[in-house]
Amino acid sequence: MTYTKLTRDQIAARVAQDIPDGAYVNLGIGLPTKISKYLPADKDVFLHSENGLLAFGPPPPAGEEDPELINAGKEYVTMLTGGSFFHHGDSFTMMRGGHLDICVLGAFQVAANGDLANWHTGAPDAIPAVGGAMDLAVGAKKVFVTTDHVTKAGEPKIVAELTYPVTGKHCVNRIYTDLCVIDVTPDGLKVIEKVDGLGFDELQALTGATLIDATH
Repeated sequence: MTYTKLTRDQIAARVAQDIPDGAYVNLGIGLPTKISKYLPADKDVFLHSENGLLAFGPPPPAGEEDPELINAGKEYVTMLTGGSFFHHGDSFTMMRGGHLDICVLGAFQVAANGDLANWHTGAPDAIPAVGGAMDLAVGAKKVFVTTDHVTKAGEPKIVAELTYPVTGKHCVNRIYTDLCVIDVTPDGLKVIEKVDGLGFDELQALTGATLIDATH
């Protein structure tokens, strides 16, 4: 059988399904910011941005952008009723103080034990950009990761041990890739979903760490 990888928007929509009503959630720069477009209107989700926003909404319609309302990725957002903006320092106090239920981050690598590398590849010409990732990785109650399953060169991004500089140790709870959804558990990496047509052995061959098939 053949399979089709999920698009970035499909990954974002899938993550949105797992965000519970009433949650305080930080969406990291890149793919995670797309999640705001897919949160159901009947859910009360309080989105947090490290540059100092709480309870922001999806992107505004074209022509209605407010240059003073942007997220950490410099993308335009809207504010929901009751939303607020505040000092950068107060925002980091929220992040470090355990007030966020979930943060969603991108990744260069995720290790089998939940270690995360997402700020620097270690390459001499790479520009490191840690931002608030370290604070979020240890401060949020749960960490979700969104990423392609392999690099453009075909190398696994889910590995036995990190080879890139560490963002946070033992911090990742769930991984969403363009091929599957994986829970990081004390027993190992449990695949709870995979795209139609993709065999478990095929998925394992594209992964640098041992997987457990929990799709049945």
